[in-house]
Amino acid sequence: MFLLRLISRLPLWALYLFADFLFIVSYRLVGYRKSIVIRNLEHSFPEKTHDERRKIRKAFYLNLCDYAVETLKLLSITDRELKRRMIYKNPEIVNEYVNKNQSILIFASHQFNWEWLLAAGSLNLPLQIDFVYQQQHNRLFNDFSLRSRTRFGAYGIKRQNVAREVIKRKDILRAIAIVADQFPGHENDKRYWTKFLNQDTAFFQSINQLATLTQYPAFYAAIKKVKRGYYELELIKIAEPPYDNENFYVIDNYVKATERLVRQYPDGWLWSHNRWKNRH
Repeated sequence: MFLLRLISRLPLWALYLFADFLFIVSYRLVGYRKSIVIRNLEHSFPEKTHDERRKIRKAFYLNLCDYAVETLKLLSITDRELKRRMIYKNPEIVNEYVNKNQSILIFASHQFNWEWLLAAGSLNLPLQIDFVYQQQHNRLFNDFSLRSRTRFGAYGIKRQNVAREVIKRKDILRAIAIVADQFPGHENDKRYWTKFLNQDTAFFQSINQLATLTQYPAFYAAIKKVKRGYYELELIKIAEPPYDNENFYVIDNYVKATERLVRQYPDGWLWSHNRWKNRH
């Protein structure tokens, strides 16, 4: 961890030189998860030509390598620099709820750079940020993730403790943030099947369960990469309570918002994730 903190103190231009090297290794030499990326793009964009998908694939690897060094930089980046590079375009959208002492839900997807999105939330939004995370088996990686995500005041909630922590912290004005588009691969994960990027796709049913439990209004965090090292985020309201267990419009609206963003900025999504390992 000391070594990671030391490296993170390098200026971003120097870290981006390392990202360029990582790109050569991961894209041109090793082909990191190449078959998964190619298959995901083919199934998601059958209407695009081979060359169009190849351009998306190349740009994705460039963004992935930038993501790696940018996430490392979170160990030392200043709050002023992060706010300058990760712009929240409409933070005032939550004010009507803050004024009523009403907590909210923020759902995000694996669109670069979701780590900066989370960290900058504590600097841009007028309420506590609680985030749900999956504990990693590798202790170093787990410690790194928690340190980088909590540097500016965010509070981590282990995935298996969500219901307990939601009730325990119910009197705190907060935004509960979840990156919720990965494959629900645990045995006890309840899956919600729907169409996403032309494919039958499983999502976490817990998105709806959390909304029903909290009765908080839900927002989608739509992020785009403006240029290297600079991002913009827009909060989009996708659902308003009351919710119940018989209605799935929270998750349906989340899926629609995610697909809309992926189609708009296709090289920004995490195509190396084996998202469709199980098909309905």
